[in-house]
Amino acid sequence: MMFFAAPTSIPIPTQTHLTIHTAHQLFPSKIQKRTLKFTIRCSSTSLQEKIQEKSSVNELTGKADLLKSKKGDLLDFLPPIKVAKRVVLVRHGQSSWNAEGRIQGSSDFSVLTQKGEAQAETSRQMLIDDSFDVCFSSPLIRSKRTAEIIWNVRNEEMITDADLREIDLYSFQGLLKHEGKAKYGSAYRQWQVDAPNFNIDGHYPVRELWERARSCWTRILTHDSRSILVVAHNAVNQALVATAIGLGTEYFRVLLQSNCGVSVLDFTPKPEGGSPNIFLNRLNQTPNSPIAAGSSGGRKTGMRIILVCHGISQNDPEDNFPHSGDGPLNMLGVIQAQKTAELLLDLKLKTIVSSTKIASAETANTICRVQEAADCLGADCVPRYVETKQIQDLDVGQILKKSKKQDAVGSRPLQPGWLNGYESEIATSLWGQSAKAWRYLLDELSKGSEQENVMVAVGHPALHIAMLGHCLNLTEEWMGTFHLDAGSISVVDFPDGQTGRGIVRCINYTAHLGRWSIPITRSTSDDEEF
Repeated sequence: MMFFAAPTSIPIPTQTHLTIHTAHQLFPSKIQKRTLKFTIRCSSTSLQEKIQEKSSVNELTGKADLLKSKKGDLLDFLPPIKVAKRVVLVRHGQSSWNAEGRIQGSSDFSVLTQKGEAQAETSRQMLIDDSFDVCFSSPLIRSKRTAEIIWNVRNEEMITDADLREIDLYSFQGLLKHEGKAKYGSAYRQWQVDAPNFNIDGHYPVRELWERARSCWTRILTHDSRSILVVAHNAVNQALVATAIGLGTEYFRVLLQSNCGVSVLDFTPKPEGGSPNIFLNRLNQTPNSPIAAGSSGGRKTGMRIILVCHGISQNDPEDNFPHSGDGPLNMLGVIQAQKTAELLLDLKLKTIVSSTKIASAETANTICRVQEAADCLGADCVPRYVETKQIQDLDVGQILKKSKKQDAVGSRPLQPGWLNGYESEIATSLWGQSAKAWRYLLDELSKGSEQENVMVAVGHPALHIAMLGHCLNLTEEWMGTFHLDAGSISVVDFPDGQTGRGIVRCINYTAHLGRWSIPITRSTSDDEEF
């Protein structure tokens, strides 16, 4: 059972300078004064009491098999809802302590850097045409400033919730990372390799964070709104995503949240009442390229699998994602393939694998042609050969065609959780086929250099959804939790090699598609579900 004090609302009139931007500007052109309405929410949750009560849940760390049987139990804390809701999570822009490599935790001494302000402005432009009813924000300066930039001239309510602050790291806060390592030794090492069991000053920060995230969901989902923006921090946004879809503390640092990265969760009411259905629509759509070199969870990585959903084919209406990919790409599908090829341009790919279906093969060939042409822009170029392989294990069209519900599922634009519309035997076959496909990708990844090896796989979204489930060590019941769109990419990093745990950098990334992508939110003026 969850215990927390009823929130208190204190209106604080605040005059804040906000910058106004045009669509082609990265930095402010003029200053406008306006008054923002904030509501401060406080929680007197006794974390230690709840940690003791839920010790069986906290002990899930490293016990994936136990977690697999507890999905329903881990979602029971979510309150029932009467209408569909969409929650958009955004992490704050780069802060001064991010740039310094200093441990922030829930301290409130760092501010946005110039880069952080620019990232927030890019996120504002990403969300400029999207409709929101309310904004929840962490009270910390770096998060509040990001929220103000994104919210800009919107007049809807902004609520500051203390439980959205970053993870409490107690004595670690304020230390440079090398200082933490020198001063705390084994404790700092445990924070790096076994964070759920990390203890400092008598606290388990990650366990406390998960409890805090659950209490936040209660207030967010019971608010009288349908489209909600939440601006907070790296760790707390990880916890919000994980707790919403039923994942325990062992998934800390597995679902990345980059500076100003956008994640989207859809909640729909169940006819019988109780906790709602939850769908992760996208994870960590960032202002920067998701395939840029960098770290995953603070660790350098050169091994990566990129899952590319093929574009829309001529056999399918433009607003309905294909079930087989049997036909050639239509004009929109060709654009989607070209945009994906441009996104991957800076990678030096050696091999691209795809299913044998026409739409997947055409998408793979488009990526291949752009890769090969990239090295031949000069007069003395030497053409680079990129191998393409068509793999039967990546085909799932024939499995989906066996469904008696295919026409019903395919007669409308695909909604979050569309895989739940198939019969259980179809889901089981899809899950088994995807296990073979995922094992094939891991085996291929192991053949390359551990310093740098990138596998690109092009296929059907159903296959990629299921492979993400295998990557996260879930069971087939989780497949309906994830959503992928035509032309999207999802990226999994392997900082510990292909035998180590996959770190999900992004899911359903579509920013590269520009005007041909799917908007984050829709108008809430009617009763249409998201």
